[in-house]
Amino acid sequence: MTQARFQAKVLGDFIGGEFRIPSDPNGDWMSRSPAQYADELGCYQYSYSHVDEAVSAGRESFPQWKKRTVSERAEYLKKFQAVLKKRESEWTEAIAREVGKPLWEAKTELAAMINKVDITIQESMKLVADFEIPKILENTTGVCRYRPLGVLAVIGPFNFPGHLPNGHIIPALLTGNTVVFKPSEKAAWVGQLMAESFKEANLPSGVFNLVQGEREVSRRLCAHEGVNGVLFTGSYDVGVQIKQDTLHQHWKLLALEMGGKNSVIVWEDADLETTVFETLLGGFLTAGQRCSATSRVLVHRKVLDSFVSQFHARSKAFQIGHPLDNPFMGPLIDQGSVDRYMKFQGIASREGFEPIMSGKTLDLSQRGNYVTPTISLMAHATLEQTRKSTYQQTELFAPNIAILGVDDLDEAIAQANATQFGLVTSVFSKTRSVYEQCLEGLEMGLVNWNKSTVGASSKLPFGGLKKSGNHFPTALMAPLYCTSPVASLETVIPQPVAALAEKNPGLNWK
Repeated sequence: MTQARFQAKVLGDFIGGEFRIPSDPNGDWMSRSPAQYADELGCYQYSYSHVDEAVSAGRESFPQWKKRTVSERAEYLKKFQAVLKKRESEWTEAIAREVGKPLWEAKTELAAMINKVDITIQESMKLVADFEIPKILENTTGVCRYRPLGVLAVIGPFNFPGHLPNGHIIPALLTGNTVVFKPSEKAAWVGQLMAESFKEANLPSGVFNLVQGEREVSRRLCAHEGVNGVLFTGSYDVGVQIKQDTLHQHWKLLALEMGGKNSVIVWEDADLETTVFETLLGGFLTAGQRCSATSRVLVHRKVLDSFVSQFHARSKAFQIGHPLDNPFMGPLIDQGSVDRYMKFQGIASREGFEPIMSGKTLDLSQRGNYVTPTISLMAHATLEQTRKSTYQQTELFAPNIAILGVDDLDEAIAQANATQFGLVTSVFSKTRSVYEQCLEGLEMGLVNWNKSTVGASSKLPFGGLKKSGNHFPTALMAPLYCTSPVASLETVIPQPVAALAEKNPGLNWK
């Protein structure tokens, strides 16, 4: 196995520009690599009182930060970007070891973080540019200005521990907000690296803050009266909990990017080699631990046998192993995920799916949460079966693919829409009219043509419908939920009151 080069030194929470080890910890936990249980990454503590202190630091720094010009704030973010480039090796190893992502994939995640700065500055900020409308009324100019919300809580997931919170943090800071970031407890080292990188970039004190911890820390942060908005990426269940925790804070903005149960539609004229390749990427990259991962493949019955045969053969051939050895697929995040993954194979069988490839746990030389992929087939499935299916309605966050046969395009579209999620569907066909019919009928936030369900671009919106989101897409659109528009009617030289009074009958101004 490739040897590790870095080790985290636990620094504590980052509040007001300084790292602080809690003096009154409410608990602690050991961060261990899911790829090798013996690889202990540090013992982290959490403190409820630090939530209050971090929010206070954000509120204190907000007035001065928002007064800076966009260009001034952008300069700090460019410095942060330079730190990411300089510390690339440390960042990518931390991502690989802490969440089990292969090293090559960790590098693509860091590249997305670096590119996010430029995309936000050059593309996203256009969406919140101030504008004027001359003569909107007589002797009046209309103006719209976008203003920051205040202190924003960012709650991060484990699967993209750098890129996904970064996708909230960069636009939040650039638009003039301050941030309190609570990373996943499964990615504490990566969260600390985020704070270290902002500190090295000399970001003003209190503009970015970090609190480590578990569920209760997140709850206290989200419900804090000093927080103006919550930017969340994670599961549907946690998103609902955030909604419930803030139910009586109707003024608080919630941007909730949640799960997916994503389908691929394979039509009879699809290029099967391309389709198998893209579907394999969609289903098994990051061990299926992506909200955009492919879960269901809806295949025209004319090519069903051929697709199943080719997909099965390819799914047996790729490398699974320790992330530092650069396999295609690493481990699942924890033992609970492994147990759930194995349980759902039995659920699929009880619901009528035929096991084409049964997933199993792997005992490698490095003990970790390694599994092989699962492929299940239902050649004839009704919409009623899909709607009642626990297996097909549950986001598994694991390398599990269900294949269903379909006869016509309306059936395929209906099957794709039959889950409670609405994030992304990919359509594989050589015929544009097939794609356009799907584009019209699918209830999704993203619809791809001859491309995998994974691998979205930060230059486009990213968000879903139904259980997948709450109509605040991230990526390109993120500055919109980080700001509030302020409309103004402006008259430089008022008209004589007598002339104005004449336009209001019955006023009797004279």
